[in-house]
Amino acid sequence: MFNYLVTAEGGLTAAGYMVCIAAGIILFILTLLFAGKNSEKKKMSTKQLVFCGIALALGFVTSYIKIFEMPWGGSVTLCSMLFIVLIANWYGVKAGISVGLAYSILQFIQEPFVLSFFQVCCDYFLAFAALGIAGVFAKSPQGLIKGYIAAVLARGAFHALGGYLYWMSYMPESFPQSLKSIYPIVYNYSFLFAEGLITIVIISVPAVTRALNQVKRMALS
Repeated sequence: MFNYLVTAEGGLTAAGYMVCIAAGIILFILTLLFAGKNSEKKKMSTKQLVFCGIALALGFVTSYIKIFEMPWGGSVTLCSMLFIVLIANWYGVKAGISVGLAYSILQFIQEPFVLSFFQVCCDYFLAFAALGIAGVFAKSPQGLIKGYIAAVLARGAFHALGGYLYWMSYMPESFPQSLKSIYPIVYNYSFLFAEGLITIVIISVPAVTRALNQVKRMALS
């Protein structure tokens, strides 16, 4: 079954793409069940679904906008993680995980590479679903920033795990041999921290903070 979905080069077959698209649709529909659980209405509204869809689309589009690449690989995008974190901040952990899972399917379709099923889970499904942990800090002071930092750390942990299990042999020759033992950590957190720092600076600008607060009020009204 696995060979039927994946090519010998690690990409996806036509059937693999169809399965991923179907899974993405199903995972997004699951947002209907989980998003809004912490709201007063206890029910997913059309408005909430629209905001989840917009955030998912913006996250996917901005993932294509690469500001720069790190020396040993890894691209810094234009705040692509922020949009998933916003859903977690507005609607809670379950909603963030649900949208993060749907987002992971889009990322997998965008740049698929398969070494094993668990590698795909680490690099895509678990890593992006982990962005939903941002919802834990939703009600605390500076909850968006705290949640964003936690989300970055959580995503990086799954990428690093996959790196130790599957990607050590892909370490570039230019990488310092003295840091070989922590290559997956350095590789993954280098671009995640760079993007995280840029995003935190942007959302800390007073005008941006006010705009995000206004959008949040609209999303929760």
